[in-house]
Amino acid sequence: MLLSLNLAGKRVLVVGAGDVATRRVRALVGESARVKVVAPIVSPTIESLAEHGQVTLVRRTLARADLEGAWLVVAATDNPTVNSDLATWCDDAGVWCVDASNAAGSAARVAAQSSHGDVVLGVVSLGDADPRRAVRLREHLGREIDEGRVDLRHVRPRDGRVILVGSGPGASDLVTVRGMRALREADVVVADRLGATGLLAELPEGVEVIDVGKTPGRHPVPQHEINDLLVARAREGKTVVRCKGGDPFVFGRGGEEVNACLAAGIDVEVVPGISSAIAVPGLAGVPVTQRGISASVLITSGHAGPDRTALAAMANGSTVVALMAVTALPEFVDKGIAAGADPLTPVAIIERGTTPTERVTHAPLRDASRIADETAVKPPAVIVIGEVARHGLLASHVAATLRP
Repeated sequence: MLLSLNLAGKRVLVVGAGDVATRRVRALVGESARVKVVAPIVSPTIESLAEHGQVTLVRRTLARADLEGAWLVVAATDNPTVNSDLATWCDDAGVWCVDASNAAGSAARVAAQSSHGDVVLGVVSLGDADPRRAVRLREHLGREIDEGRVDLRHVRPRDGRVILVGSGPGASDLVTVRGMRALREADVVVADRLGATGLLAELPEGVEVIDVGKTPGRHPVPQHEINDLLVARAREGKTVVRCKGGDPFVFGRGGEEVNACLAAGIDVEVVPGISSAIAVPGLAGVPVTQRGISASVLITSGHAGPDRTALAAMANGSTVVALMAVTALPEFVDKGIAAGADPLTPVAIIERGTTPTERVTHAPLRDASRIADETAVKPPAVIVIGEVARHGLLASHVAATLRP
């Protein structure tokens, strides 16, 4: 029978302090157990844990009295006879015991396990122990969960909650593992137009998808209504995932949605996402910082044109990354040059970044607006202004490095 034990605050005795014992001690500390280690010689890891007060260390051989008060015992010495004797003592005392040298001869076994949100996956061999096989199975099954191929929705009624998930800059495989897992737990997904919208096609059947996507000049669902929607669905006892482009807190109004949930007493979690401000330029070969070229980067919401901070950064030669700025690009050009930016400052405009239809347009600052018009640049696009946007920058640096 496979059982799940809550070890928080429980007294656990570990006998031995070699490699196996060290792995077990680390896991037990992670479970908030009260760990006592008995061994004459200990590993540096256990020594460090003892120095920091995370385990109690007794430097000697085992005594039968060490079992007193123990809730679980791990026999992990390098002597099978000592382990077997300890397992026998535990049977006599009615204490759970894991014998690391003879799984079949002990009352309990440790599963090869991995955590996936509020689910723990465990694999245990029957009969003779086969730990490598168990680990291989655990890794395979864990990938099935983490890569979104398992329906994780709750079946029993529970309190509703909201999870804000940053789905990344566009490509479906740039969402985080935790974000993917949250989507597989969702009863309702409230989605934007931007981000990894392809993930919606992979949701389990029956998940309600609500599109609140915004396009330039068209906001079909006002923000306060989105906030109300999240709260209302969560009050129905549902797990609501707010699927947002990029990162929820980088011009995503995630803070407003978190505040709305907290004000309504709704449990809310934020899963960070890969921001398009960093990822889109990077995947297009534009590093937003580069040693010897730019040591700082300013990310600005450009829909209303450049503010004073953005203009100062442009004039000082810092990297400026402007989101939602295609329409306001002429203002960045004119006001930036007027503020002191070099008219020849390189500009890179990356449309539909990370997707198969990505397009990158390069221009000097003074010509950026004109060239964008001539090439029919359309949002969504990320605009990078600064020396890091120079066409072929990385290739030129590699070539310079390779020169004799």
